[in-house]
Amino acid sequence: MSSQIVSLVAPAKLTVSLKVTGVRADGFHLIDAEMVTLELADELDVDVSRTGLEIIGKFSGNLSATNQDLTNNLVSRALLLAGRKAHVRVTKNIPAGGGLGGGSADAAAILRWAGFTDLVSAAKLGADIAFCIVGGRARVLGIGEIIEPLEKIQRDITLVIPPFGVSTPAVYQAFDDLTDFGKIHANNSGVNDLEIPAMKVEPRLATWKQRISQAAGVEPVLAGSGSTWWLDGKFENLAEQLSDATVVCTQTN
Repeated sequence: MSSQIVSLVAPAKLTVSLKVTGVRADGFHLIDAEMVTLELADELDVDVSRTGLEIIGKFSGNLSATNQDLTNNLVSRALLLAGRKAHVRVTKNIPAGGGLGGGSADAAAILRWAGFTDLVSAAKLGADIAFCIVGGRARVLGIGEIIEPLEKIQRDITLVIPPFGVSTPAVYQAFDDLTDFGKIHANNSGVNDLEIPAMKVEPRLATWKQRISQAAGVEPVLAGSGSTWWLDGKFENLAEQLSDATVVCTQTN
């Protein structure tokens, strides 16, 4: 591989818990969340001798033509934010629309490579990008730009990825439509405020939650805005029982 090409790793993030605490006047949602970095990661090859964007890999088919457009993809927007030009080939191992911060992880990898450290600007580009730049385990506040590092705890995590994605903006819009913060907090597991609105946007999520609960014997938690469900521990047998999903056993990093 040419010396002009730099290979980057873009780890997925898992939102262990998420409270939506308010909405700013500019429409950005305020959160109080715990996030951790996972071993599951996209791979990026950055070539400064040319420009462009190429998306390949297992989950590349989950990205629409619009998302692959140079002006809309988070990778291209991260390059623009950092004032850099390059050709980037992304190997997608993190599902698009899966709630695991795949696009944010890719953008964060580009910003780290470019030496860009402005977390406030990064969070405006995408709420998870600031955390993905820092990584590890942290409490995340504000619109995602306030990162309070926490002690790392290595955990086995099982991800169950259904064969569809969920739009994060649509889930937040559904959250806003519900308007009653107290009702949302009272009617879910107390772990993820986006679970109820996500199931309104994509009713199939409720079926998947039931299937996973029956197969694993424990109730899963929605990863961010979905569509991925996650379980604490290693449940390798789920791959057989839920053959129409992608089951990934990974660890926090």
